[in-house]
Amino acid sequence: MEQYVFNEKNGLWYELQGDYYIPCLTLLAEEERLIGIWGQRHLRYIRQHRKALYTDLLTSDKLNDYLAALNEQAENMFFELVTQMTVLENVTEQLKAQEQMLWVQRMNNIRDRAIEHVNHELIYA
Repeated sequence: MEQYVFNEKNGLWYELQGDYYIPCLTLLAEEERLIGIWGQRHLRYIRQHRKALYTDLLTSDKLNDYLAALNEQAENMFFELVTQMTVLENVTEQLKAQEQMLWVQRMNNIRDRAIEHVNHELIYA
């Protein structure tokens, strides 16, 4: 028996291992993009609650790009929300210089609300 066999019907190479031919499958080389906290949260969510989407993205080799794009979108949304809320609520550097604890309280509140909004709109949607 030959070690390697090419099947013209499906275009795959097969390797002889023992008594069986096993397809020689390799993943396409892809640029590894970093996935931040938002992408990791969404990955955890789709693994547990959207298994069909997760499987589809994983088998089509699009999972990393999908998560990296979602992470970038979530980061942009988060920073935009924080910026808008600080302007609307008049949380300025002057307040930071005069009343530090009040500034910290307001910024933590703004940050928490922005996180909740991003989670609701993108991560757990």
